[in-house]
Amino acid sequence: MSFEVPTTLNFRESHEWIDPDTGKIGISDFAQDELGDIVFVDLPSVGDDIEAGEDFGVVESIKAVSDMYAPVSGEVTAVNERVFDEPELLNDDPYGDGWLLEVAMADEGELDDLLSGTEYADQIE
Repeated sequence: MSFEVPTTLNFRESHEWIDPDTGKIGISDFAQDELGDIVFVDLPSVGDDIEAGEDFGVVESIKAVSDMYAPVSGEVTAVNERVFDEPELLNDDPYGDGWLLEVAMADEGELDDLLSGTEYADQIE
C-alpha cells in the first residue's frame, strides 16, 4: 500500500508532520491508517508551549490511544477546533482539514532534526 507523503513537510519518526512555512502540525497518512477510525483528539490550548520530542496531545481510535509528539518547540498559536467535533478529519484529510495545531517555532534549527518527506516515505515503505 502506498501512502501520501507531501515532500514540502518535515516528519518525526513517530509520524507527526510540520509544515515549515506555516507551523501547522498534524499526523501522517500512514499514522491515521495504522490507528484506524479516529474517535477523539485531545490538544493543548492556544498560548501553551510545546517542546520538541515531548507529547503534546492524544489521539484515540477504536484500536488504540496514542500520544502525539511535537516535531518542534514553540508556542501554540492556533488549534483546529473542527477536529474535536469531527475527529474523522484526521482519517479523511490528514494533511489538509485534519491538521491539529499551528505553532510559532522557537528554533527553526529543530527542523534539521526531522526527516524530509522523501526520507519519511522511505522509512514507512
